[in-house]
Amino acid sequence: MKKVAFYTLGCKLNYSETSTIGRIFQERGFEKVEFTDTPDIYVINTCSVTDNADKKCRKIVKEAKKYSPNAFITIVGCYAQLKPKEISEIPGVDAVLGAAEKFQLVDILETFEKKEQPQVYASAISEANTFHNSYSFGDRTRTFLKVQDGCDYSCTFCTIPLARGNSRSDSIANVVRSANEIAESGVKEIVLTGVNTGDFGLQDGERLETFYELVQELDKVEGIDRFRISSIEPNLLKDEIIEFVSQSKRFMPHFHVPLQSGSNKILKLMRRRYLRELYADRVATIKSLMPHCCIGVDVIVGFPGETEEDFLETYNFINGLDVSYLHVFPYSERENTMAPDMPGKVSIKDRNRRADMLRILSEKKKRFFYEQNIGREFTVLFEDDVKDGVMEGWTENYVRVAAKYDPVLVNETKHVRLTGINEQGLMEAEETYIEVLKH
Repeated sequence: MKKVAFYTLGCKLNYSETSTIGRIFQERGFEKVEFTDTPDIYVINTCSVTDNADKKCRKIVKEAKKYSPNAFITIVGCYAQLKPKEISEIPGVDAVLGAAEKFQLVDILETFEKKEQPQVYASAISEANTFHNSYSFGDRTRTFLKVQDGCDYSCTFCTIPLARGNSRSDSIANVVRSANEIAESGVKEIVLTGVNTGDFGLQDGERLETFYELVQELDKVEGIDRFRISSIEPNLLKDEIIEFVSQSKRFMPHFHVPLQSGSNKILKLMRRRYLRELYADRVATIKSLMPHCCIGVDVIVGFPGETEEDFLETYNFINGLDVSYLHVFPYSERENTMAPDMPGKVSIKDRNRRADMLRILSEKKKRFFYEQNIGREFTVLFEDDVKDGVMEGWTENYVRVAAKYDPVLVNETKHVRLTGINEQGLMEAEETYIEVLKH
C-alpha cells in the first residue's frame, strides 16, 4: 500500500478540494499519512493569489524532498494551471496537473513512477468546465463545502478566472445530499465555499437556481447546527439573503463581504461591480436586522493609481463602517492581468505602510466588536484544538471564546455568557446553566 501526503496552500476552497482528492486516493487503496511520515507520494495543492504563494510552493517541495527524498511530487491547483512549465522546472517536481485534470490525477498518473522529465497535464482553462463536488473531512467540528467554482468577473488585479475558469455550480439537490452526508459524520458546522459563492446557480452556462434558493433548502437539513457563508460579493448579497439569515436558526449572523477599496475611483479601476455606497448600504441593512452580526472585510491597498488621498478615503470609509475585522492585502502584481500596466504604481514601502495602518484599524474594530458582546449570551461550538489546557470555540457571531479544556465539550455547543477579553485577545465566558446542549 503506497502512502500519500497532502499539503494545501490558499483558500478554504482549496482545502475542500484537497480533502476530496485525498478520499479518491483512499478509495483506490492508498494510505493517507502526515507530511513527515516518509510518504511515497506528495500532492501539493497551490494558490496563486500573491507572489508569496508561489514562493511557498517552492519551499514546500524542498521540505518534501527533505522528509522523503524519493517521493513522487505532484503539484495541482491555481499556480499549476497558470504556470505549469515554470513549476515543472522546480527541482523535485514529478508531475503538474491543471484545473481540468486534478480530480483525475490517480487515473492519469496511475503507478506514480518517476520519469526522466516531469509530466505536465494542463489543458486550456476552457476545458475546466465541469463542477466537481468537494468537501473537507477530518475536522469533526467544521467542514468546508464547495458549492460553486470559477468566476465570470474580470477584476483587473485577479488571476482566478484564468486559474479556475468560468462560473459553474453544483445543483441544490447535490449540495443538500452532501450536507446530509456531512451531518451523518457528526460534523456540526458547514462553511459554504466557492470562488464567487453568491453567483451559485449556473450549470452549463445557464442560470437554473440561485444562492437564495440554496440557503433556503440547506436551512432544512437536519443534524447540522450551523451554516456559515464564507465570502460573498456585496452586489450579490441581496436583501432577501440578509433577511433570511436574520430569521434562520441555522445560518449564523456572520458575513464576510469583500470591499477591496473605499474609493470609488479605485473600485472603477479594479472593475469591481459596485461602488462604496452599495457596500455601506449592505452593512447598514445587516446591522439593522442583526445588530450583533459579525462582518469581515477584504481590502487591497497600493493598487496602481491609489494616491495617499485615495488610501485615506478608504481608511476613513472603513473606520466609519460598523464592521468587525479586516483581511488586508498589499497589492501584488500578477501576470496576464490588466493592473500591472496601469499608471501610478505605488512603492512596496507605501503598500506595506498602508497595509499596516489598516491592520491596526482591524485590531481596533475587532476589539470594539468583542467589547460590544460582553455580558451577552451565546452558544459556543467548541473544537478539538487544545493548547496549554485551554480549548477554544466560536459563538454564532464569530467571537472566539477560550475555556478550560473539558473533553466532554469537544464538538458540543454550550450556552454561555461572555464576561471579558483575556490577554490573548480571546473572549472568556461563564456557563449560564450546567447541562451541555446536545443536538
